[in-house]
Amino acid sequence: TTRSVFEHRAVLVDGAEVARGVAGPGRTAFVFSGQGGQRVGMGRELYERFPVFAGAFDEVAAEFEGLREVVWGSDGRLDETGWAQPALFAVEVALFRLLESWGVRPDFLVGHSVGELAAAHVAGVLSLPDACRVVGARARLMQALPSGGAMVAVRGSEAEVVAHLVDGVSIAAVNGPESVVVSGTEEAVLAVAARFEKTRRLRTSHAFHSGLMDPMLAEF
Repeated sequence: TTRSVFEHRAVLVDGAEVARGVAGPGRTAFVFSGQGGQRVGMGRELYERFPVFAGAFDEVAAEFEGLREVVWGSDGRLDETGWAQPALFAVEVALFRLLESWGVRPDFLVGHSVGELAAAHVAGVLSLPDACRVVGARARLMQALPSGGAMVAVRGSEAEVVAHLVDGVSIAAVNGPESVVVSGTEEAVLAVAARFEKTRRLRTSHAFHSGLMDPMLAEF
């Protein structure tokens, strides 16, 4: 951008001033997401244009045979959790390395679900081989569970959603003051979601972060 960075700033909405002040030193946070946002072809243009991204992606892909073909293929396997988790991990790590190469350094790292493992790796808590082993085991065990269930993002506060929870439904994530994800058995989740005006069903193969995941915990 060519916009000047002024020390003194003001914010106008419809011509009316709503805020005024002196800019202070800012801090940066990187948030690594979980499943639901994956798409076929993600990262391909960055891979072709930026060697740093390509190198980081290749390092992760080397730990998961066939990953590149799934991410950039068209056979539909990317929405299976056994592939979605390694794919998201690979893209998120590669994105971090690309930004890092440009001198962007975060003050905070946070992640949700498989994104927590990406955050832990780039923070230096887990080596790449160790992180890939955990991602792979997590994805494999979840994939082995019976398919079914549902996850739905609803527009509503946590308190509003909690008031409508029934057996078989859990809160999987609170993404914001008015953004909550519910997870569990399909019929029960859809019944809860029907009570809210704005909803979106996530593209997941299982009902993650719900009681339906409990059978994998002992082996994990």
